Amino acid sequence: MNPLQSSVLPPASGDERRLRVATYNIHKGVRGVGPAKRLEIHNLGLAIEALDADLVCLQEVRRFHKRDARRFDRTSFGWPQQGQAEFLAPEGYDVAYRTNAITRHGEHGNALLSRWSIGEPNHHDVSDHRFEQRGLLHVQVNWQGRAVDTIVAHFGLSHSSRLRQVQRLAAFVRQELDPAVPLLVAGDFNDWGERLDGAMQEAGLRRAVAPSAKGLQRSLTFPSLAPVFALDRVYTRGWRCVSTFVPRGATWARMSDHLPLVAEFEPLEA
Repeated sequence: MNPLQSSVLPPASGDERRLRVATYNIHKGVRGVGPAKRLEIHNLGLAIEALDADLVCLQEVRRFHKRDARRFDRTSFGWPQQGQAEFLAPEGYDVAYRTNAITRHGEHGNALLSRWSIGEPNHHDVSDHRFEQRGLLHVQVNWQGRAVDTIVAHFGLSHSSRLRQVQRLAAFVRQELDPAVPLLVAGDFNDWGERLDGAMQEAGLRRAVAPSAKGLQRSLTFPSLAPVFALDRVYTRGWRCVSTFVPRGATWARMSDHLPLVAEFEPLEA
């Protein structure tokens, strides 16, 4: 049995009208610096399986990293031979990955793991300056015989950059996506000051908050050891959020500097 599948995580509702979505910044599958640096990608595989989500939206996912691969190849578990998106996907899930940033030793980007079949992944560059490479991963998912547009996002570190990235997201949605198709935009928005919701609403996207939630206290995801910021979110068009959950505890805190956010949705017309 997966040791993370416990009372810490509520079971999926089992209601076929509901779509369970998770978003998770996995910190490239490693934690720590210098001699204390450790490989967490194997534990993250158990974590993602335990989330039991229909769609898992991931940020900071490595396709490869030559230096870390050499370092951790000598450990008992070892660096995965495949890209992290493929390695983390539960059995039977479809995988989409697109690169955001190319670095000296490798590259990383956004990924979608889907229990449902997916279309061709697309990448839309929303980099605001040359020091931060940022992008949107767009994938259309075939859920219950209907199309669902899904965008995985990772926004910049300054508020002005994030506002411009919302504008580029809005333009992409307006120009490229069918307004009749329900939309999910999930990711790490780096919105420390809680100032993006208005701009997202102007773009036709509402933040997913469960009816029973009191403010944003239940969706705090960063830093993972003692979360005080709700950086990880889902924004939607055409969906009703029925529940949200953030798993906590020492095991979840050690795997990444972020905690995952899990949310369940129903179509508005349901």
